[in-house]
Amino acid sequence: MDKSTLMSLLVTVSVCVAQVSCRRLAHVKVQDFDWKNCGQPDAPAVLKTLALSPDPITIPGDLTASASGTTDVELAAPLPVTLTVEKEVAGFWVKIPCVEEFGSCHYQDACAILSQLIPPGQDCPEPLHTYGLPCHCPFKAGSYSLPQSDFYVPDMDLPYWLTNGDYRIQGVLGNGSGKELGCLKLALSIHSN
Repeated sequence: MDKSTLMSLLVTVSVCVAQVSCRRLAHVKVQDFDWKNCGQPDAPAVLKTLALSPDPITIPGDLTASASGTTDVELAAPLPVTLTVEKEVAGFWVKIPCVEEFGSCHYQDACAILSQLIPPGQDCPEPLHTYGLPCHCPFKAGSYSLPQSDFYVPDMDLPYWLTNGDYRIQGVLGNGSGKELGCLKLALSIHSN
């Protein structure tokens, strides 16, 4: 899965968080972040590298990230994304249902979500703009690379049910005809004050 696809998934999660009954947390620590591709060996969209630091990531706080990936096909609307979110409870992984567009949900078009966050015609935010990385659909076939870059992660509201614990997230990117283009699995732990 390429950087653009990863950004689409992260944007999707961010949009969903904003739509749910939320609570503001004083400080959140995200740690033990891990990722892997979960698509077929011939998947057209593949994330090659992803590095985040520090560990733990403090929210609000500074984050350093780098990533690279490729896509063999143009990623254009409609670009459906299916997220499966699980939390470890008493040694078992429990699927979090789709509640108010957050959780284990299917999103018809990540391109439409990106257009809501960054209207077409508006420049991409930094550092994407500096490195010439796209933030609007379509994403052309090719290789994408985000060099090590610093970000500030602001305070955020989290859904009331998103509590301390270990989480697994799987994102499957498709195309309008139902073909799987890529799959990415994330694992992380959330701890809040």
